[in-house]
Order: sequence, then structure tokens, then C-alpha cells
Amino acid sequence: MSEVRIQNADLDSALTEAKEAYVARNPKSLARFVEATAVMPGGNTRSVLFYAPFPLGFARGEGGRLEDLDGHAYIDFLGEFTAGIYGHSHPLVRRAIEQALDGGINLGGHNLIEARFARAVTERFGLERVRFTNSGTEANLMALATAVAATGRKKIIVFRGGYHGGVFMFRSGNSPVNVPHDFVLARYNDAAGAAALIESHARELAAVIVEPMLGGGGCIPAEPEFLATLRAATSDAGAVLVFDEVMTSRLGPHGLAAMLGVCPDLTTLGKYIGGGMSFGAFGGRASLLDLFDPRRADALPHAGTFNNNVLTMAAGLAGVTEVYTPAAAVALSARGEALRARLNAQCRRAGAALQFTGIGSMMAAHFTAGAIRRPEDVANADPRLKELFFFDLLAQGVWIAQRGMINLSLPIGDVECDRLAAVVEEFLEVRRPLLAAA
Repeated sequence: MSEVRIQNADLDSALTEAKEAYVARNPKSLARFVEATAVMPGGNTRSVLFYAPFPLGFARGEGGRLEDLDGHAYIDFLGEFTAGIYGHSHPLVRRAIEQALDGGINLGGHNLIEARFARAVTERFGLERVRFTNSGTEANLMALATAVAATGRKKIIVFRGGYHGGVFMFRSGNSPVNVPHDFVLARYNDAAGAAALIESHARELAAVIVEPMLGGGGCIPAEPEFLATLRAATSDAGAVLVFDEVMTSRLGPHGLAAMLGVCPDLTTLGKYIGGGMSFGAFGGRASLLDLFDPRRADALPHAGTFNNNVLTMAAGLAGVTEVYTPAAAVALSARGEALRARLNAQCRRAGAALQFTGIGSMMAAHFTAGAIRRPEDVANADPRLKELFFFDLLAQGVWIAQRGMINLSLPIGDVECDRLAAVVEEFLEVRRPLLAAA
């Protein structure tokens, strides 16, 4: 920001100026984007990574740092949307992958790591059984399929603002690409409303699926009473309670549910647990998971060529047992709590309608001063402010999500947190007229 002349005449002018400076700084990323559009719709195969006028192309990453095609360096405060907890090419994870490569990949049979990894995951997250998939999306697909098969019912209660994968998106209602379950939409953190819905649909209800903290929905924590109510109401209805901990399992030594003291029937996992490889898992009560036991005459099928991919199994086992240990999870969460408190204190001192919500190492920026309990509470915030925040931070070498999401990884230390705090402080000062007008 400080290296260019800042115009704060109005928000649109400021945003236009920030984007023009971005385009001027990144000609090679622009060329990469144009080339990609010839073979990929919008030059893209992962919607969340796109932003106008074009997204950065990254050339490499090391530790907690990234470098784009034009040679600009960034502190990685996105952490691959929570999946990149180990940073880039952690030596222990890399060693595990190289050792697995030495034994051959795609063996077409059971390998020597999958059961060890399964034991590590079940013991870490309090699951009686677990099955592996290739992504968090697939884990949620299988968890809900399990609930439907076990109950013989069809309805699924979900929450506005929830994200459970590429075919389970509820940020603005039911997405047109969602799988065709019979979804019932409920309000997040509305315990009484959810209980009433569960009771009214009890005879048809297979499952309730919920994130203990909304991830893609803005890092909005669930209130303990809300989750406790879901637990009691689903038990009364004979429905399956699914906690989507694909993102939130990183927030405590044994996941967020364990921290909150609420035990679901099924838990879904993904992201960082695969050590940076494609990974997902669903696990929980043995009575539900054992429906997939192939020794049963009536076993449910569960296919997937890469469910036990040896590279994922090796990287995941090394990551969970050697790197992101329970002690490391506690330390990273403490660092995140301190950083979020620091950023919020800066916003209060500046009198800015900006706050950071979240738990531990996950947080999100919201341009509103009011209490945030659910996504509807930030629906009226001006999206241009969040976009300007994103481009101003990029100009200062800080990489976050355009939607304002920030996730710490293990290589992020005091120096990096100090830098983020300084950049946010500069944003609050330089953009003060626009923030005041908003």
C-alpha cells in the first residue's frame, strides 16, 4: 500500500486502483491465466481459487512462504484452506512419501500402512471405526449414505452457510450442483429452531450434518447449547448426527467436538490429515461403520481406487503421529487465539467495523461491528471492503483467501504474525476514510 499513491475518494475508486496496481505487478500470472482459459472453463478447475481480474499463478512454496510467477514472495496465511498445516514440503512428511515411493505405488491390494494409519486416526479422534476416502466431499457423501442406509429414511437437515464439499454447498440455500438428497435448511446456532425441525421431521429424518464451526461460511463457532441440542434431538428421533470436522479437527488435540464435549454418531475428516495428499475419512460408531464389513452377506459397498493410496497413507501417518501431534495442535491453537485477539484489538482501537471470528488457528475477517452468530449476521456487509482488504494485503506480501479466511500453519511464527498485524494496522490507517464511510 505505502509504495503507491492511495486514492480514497470512494470505495469503487480505491478498489479500481488496487486492481490496476495488481494487474501491473503480475503480467506472468495474467499470461498463465489467459493460456489456461483455452483448455479450462475460466482457466479454472477449482472455483474457490478464482478471483477477478485473474488469480495469481504460484511457482513454488517452502515452509510458510510462497512465490508467484512474477517473483513476488508472500507469507502464506491461507494454509491451503486448512489443508496445508505442515507448510510446503515438510521434511518428515516428504521422507515418508519418498520411502513409500521406494516400495511402489498403486499396488492393487492392502498395503502395510493403512491399518496403522487407521489406528492412529481412530485413537486421535475417538472413533470406533474408520473408512478412508479421497476427499472431505466424498467423506460426507459416504457418511450421509451410511445414515440413509442405516435408518431407511431420506431427509437430511443442513444449515444455511454450511459447506460440506463440492456437492454439499449451502451458503445461499441449496446449490444447483448439490447431490439430490431431500435437504431441509435450518438456521445455524438456532437451538430451538433446529430442535423443532428435527421433531417435525423425525419419522423421515436420516441425519443432521453440521460443522462445529462454520469453515467456508466464515469461521463462525457453534454455540455449545446448539450442538448439545442437536445431540439430544437426533437421539430422540433415531437420526444420525454427523459432525463435519474436515476443517475443524485441527482445532484441538482430538478435534473440536472433543473440546466441546459433544459426541456425534459419525465424524468426517479430511484436509491436513492426509499429509498434503488427497484424503478424506468417515468414522464413528462401530454399529454404523460395520455395515461396510465385506464379511457380511448384506454388506454395503464402498469402492474407491485410491482410498488406501500408499502415498496418502504414508504422508498421513507421518503427519498425524510425528508432526501435528496433540501438543502441536494445542500450541498452534494458542498462537491463533493470540493473533486473533491482537487483530481484534487493533480494529477496536481504530474504531473500524472490522472483526475476526474463529477458533484457534482458523479465522475470518468480517466488515461489520455487530455480533456474529450465523452467516445472516454478515449478509449486509459491503463485499467491496473485503475485496479491497484482500488486494491491499497481497500488495504487502500477505496471502489470504479473498473471502477473508486466514489459517495458520506450523511454519508461521512470531515474525509472520507480527507482519500480518503490521499490515492490518496499515490497512486500518490508510483506508480509514473508507472504513468510516462504510
